[in-house]
Amino acid sequence: MSEPSTEKAHAVYKPVTDTPDCYLRPGEDEQTPLDYPPYKSSRLRHPKQPLVFMPQTITEITGPQLGRERVLGELDNDLTRQHPGEPIGQRITLTGRVLDTEGKPLRGTLVEIWQANAAGRYRHRWDRWPAPLDPNFTGAGRAITDDDGRYSFTTIKPGPYPWGNHYNAWRPAHIHFSLLGRAFVQRLVTQMYFPDDPLFPYDPVFNSVRDERARQRMVSRFAMSASEPDWALAFEWDIYLRGPGATPFEEAL
Repeated sequence: MSEPSTEKAHAVYKPVTDTPDCYLRPGEDEQTPLDYPPYKSSRLRHPKQPLVFMPQTITEITGPQLGRERVLGELDNDLTRQHPGEPIGQRITLTGRVLDTEGKPLRGTLVEIWQANAAGRYRHRWDRWPAPLDPNFTGAGRAITDDDGRYSFTTIKPGPYPWGNHYNAWRPAHIHFSLLGRAFVQRLVTQMYFPDDPLFPYDPVFNSVRDERARQRMVSRFAMSASEPDWALAFEWDIYLRGPGATPFEEAL
């Protein structure tokens, strides 16, 4: 199945003008180049002309506003209870905070996730590798961050899967994240991974973020203290939008 790459890290925190919304661009090793040869599909879809960076204007914070109705149901953030039966696999809870440059929480951010099931298969018409579909798991959820910038999901740990990029290519277990602010232009997409995955050294998507410290910012941490006895293991993952600890994001092409 074709995958988006981690092709964009956020701008870092140091202002370059007196305007507070202007930031230094991230270092080359902190983001994925638009054309990354080990990741084959990037060759076909990257821009062939130099990018034109548009200045930030008032249109980014005005226009159609997105409110709390973006989450419609009480089970939107519990992917294990969206169907009549229990999904197959290891139940996990996933929590974290969305933070700005200075580490301040961002409330009212829509956090969406999508993922493969425990067998490593997406519910998608083009995902046809011979792994079972789970009738009780769709693999998509959403939540709104609270006043502390915190989100929370209950889901199933996804499995790895082959993806055809090169001989014997397998994606590490991961969950896709989309963050949407109050306006349509305020959307960021990234991927979250699980600790100590043996497939990390072989995955060109993960390694397209060439700075090792930046790569590790895409890896969640296991939290035994937050795990629920006889129910679910816990993982935590904070998302920093800017600053020296910024989470790498994908390029919107």
